[in-house]
Amino acid sequence: MELTRENSRAMIYYDFRSGLTQKQCVDRMISAFGDEAPSKTTIYRWFAEFQRGRVKLSDDPRQGRPKTAVTQENVDAVRKLIEEDRHVTYREIQATLDIGMSQIQIILHEQLGVKKLFSRWIPHSLCEEQKAARVTWCVRTLERFHAGSSNAVYNIVSGDESWIYAYEPETKNQSRVWVFENELKPTKIVRSRSVAKKMVATFVSKTGHVTTIPLEGQRTVNAEWYASICLPQVVSELRKENCNRRIILHHDNASSHTAHRTKEFLEQENIELLDHPPYSPDLSPNDFYTFPKIKNKLRGQRFSSPEEAVDAYKTAILETPTSEWNGCFNDWFHRMEKCVKFRGEYFEKQ
Repeated sequence: MELTRENSRAMIYYDFRSGLTQKQCVDRMISAFGDEAPSKTTIYRWFAEFQRGRVKLSDDPRQGRPKTAVTQENVDAVRKLIEEDRHVTYREIQATLDIGMSQIQIILHEQLGVKKLFSRWIPHSLCEEQKAARVTWCVRTLERFHAGSSNAVYNIVSGDESWIYAYEPETKNQSRVWVFENELKPTKIVRSRSVAKKMVATFVSKTGHVTTIPLEGQRTVNAEWYASICLPQVVSELRKENCNRRIILHHDNASSHTAHRTKEFLEQENIELLDHPPYSPDLSPNDFYTFPKIKNKLRGQRFSSPEEAVDAYKTAILETPTSEWNGCFNDWFHRMEKCVKFRGEYFEKQ
């Protein structure tokens, strides 16, 4: 969103009417808008205007007022500064060209039509072969399961591992609270994530959570634990009512998942395998849905031990309604379609 002069003046007026000092107003504006904040001189000048009784926020009309600094030469100079450094700030542009902040805003937003955006974080810098592998897998899986409409989707069980921490701090967005006028701005002490943690393997299906198995007595998942302890519990849970139930296991390419010991167990139990393309957490139900959703519920809670945190994690999963798991798997197939559409690129927030 572009911060116009009227926007700035409205916020300065709000601070003035709220009883804040000029310095407090300056600090608040810089904290919220950084380099785009109006200068200290501007804020002090508008405080003086409001103290004299002014309530109009727009500029007084001035006939023939020339935009002397908005010249083609300056427009080209700003364009060059941006092309040389995409992080260049308002202050740096002002210092380089010696023109006013309002003229810089006109050049940036009206003449050049640029805006500052946060960079989009991606899991991995994909090469062309990896993009092609993602597309191939999506096309094959969409065909195999009729774009998610096949009843065979109900046989898919997707599993993955993740750390559960005794304490994970809230996100900045989660810490937002309503504040009444004239109340002090809320603060929170910055705390780091706990070092106490426990690895769990979680398995989910279109109808809900299947099981979550904590890793006991060791810190890393290996083929021996995965094939002799973890997967047998998954199979037991799935086939407790029907020993011949069809199971299609989906997991990623971790070494414990692709080991000979694991493949032997799957063959022995007549379990079909749905493989997974490398570097594709955006195509794994646990990675794009289960782990972020459930862990988000636990953020800000301090548990006495990793075991207590795992119990809370399990409880939160069990509270998730069946309709959400169904939606998760529907979204999974929509994601495959998006991956094909974007030719294997990471597609989230595009």
